[in-house]
Amino acid sequence: MEKRTVYLDNSATTPLSAAARTALTDAMEHFGNPSSLHTLGQSAEKLVREARDSIAEALGVRRGQGTVIFTSCGTEATSLALFGTAYAKQRREATRILTTDSEHPATHKALEELERDGFEVVKISTRGGVLNRDELEAALDKRIFMASFMLVNNETGALYSVGEAFSAIKRRYPDAITHCDAIQGFMRVRFTPQTLKADLISVSGHKIHAPKGVGALYVSNELIKAKKIVPFLRGGGQEGGMRSGTENVMGISAFGASARDMAARRAQIEAHLKELYGYVCESLENTDIRINVPEGARVDHIINITLPSIKSETMLHHLSADGVYVSSGSACSSHSNTPSGSLIAFGLTPKQADCSLRISLSEYNTREDIDALRASLRAGLDRLVRIK
Repeated sequence: MEKRTVYLDNSATTPLSAAARTALTDAMEHFGNPSSLHTLGQSAEKLVREARDSIAEALGVRRGQGTVIFTSCGTEATSLALFGTAYAKQRREATRILTTDSEHPATHKALEELERDGFEVVKISTRGGVLNRDELEAALDKRIFMASFMLVNNETGALYSVGEAFSAIKRRYPDAITHCDAIQGFMRVRFTPQTLKADLISVSGHKIHAPKGVGALYVSNELIKAKKIVPFLRGGGQEGGMRSGTENVMGISAFGASARDMAARRAQIEAHLKELYGYVCESLENTDIRINVPEGARVDHIINITLPSIKSETMLHHLSADGVYVSSGSACSSHSNTPSGSLIAFGLTPKQADCSLRISLSEYNTREDIDALRASLRAGLDRLVRIK
């Protein structure tokens, strides 16, 4: 009998939706270069334009407020936001960048590079899954050039109060640029550039059931008009001159289709994920497993748990043998031998972080999936060797 696959690692990547698959297949027929002026090029350009409109609508972008620039992935979108603004022009006083101590490596590594280039990076604590407002207030002064905060932590599921933080910054320093990594929050949390007070927002296709290899960056028109952002990649001048390189028409079209599909079913998806989240928590009651629910706000699709002295890697292999797939943290840093920085920032000890798993849900998961997870976890708790 074939083993049932229970996929609960949707924060790493998601399976293609039917809408994305159809769009991807249809786009294969439109093989023209979207920059070409002939009919084949125009038909491809139409797909890109329609997808751009769909992503903008899903983001809640108002007419004339900003534009969506397609990239190869969420990491590139974040790099364009950070390097594109940092190198837009020389800044003699404003060189301070605010961020959190639990950002995704896409942000963390980019800021390390900017720090080496003379920028000052100040990290705000997120212990317990909450942005430390006192630390934020203490960091506000005229040296602020930019703030880059993630909306949803990809490992803990903490929902950070980005809108409040960016509002506080903008009130004091209106010229400060605000960037939000909303990759784990896009189509999972309701927000707009206006509610976030964000000039720049990074999103990614493969987190919402579109293919890998496509992302996008929302950029406010104010930034573009004031030339406060410059291209990170230079070449043929595609994407309004902001991201050179022939567009991935198939991926972009599927990205737009998936965003439209999820937007149309949003209330239904939200209710389903909320019910599943509660069922996961209920299923783990009366075990030695600790559920690391953030003290503040949290999302309904990411659940971080700590096992009782069982290494996460050991449990991962056990679950995988049962056809149950979860993660020990961010897929982007899964090959690192060091404890998760996000979990340490959250407040876990290195040992607890090394014994933690991330369960991440999608609208395609069922209660039966959670039953299979519970059964495999409980079997693992009985059989696996515990560390001291």
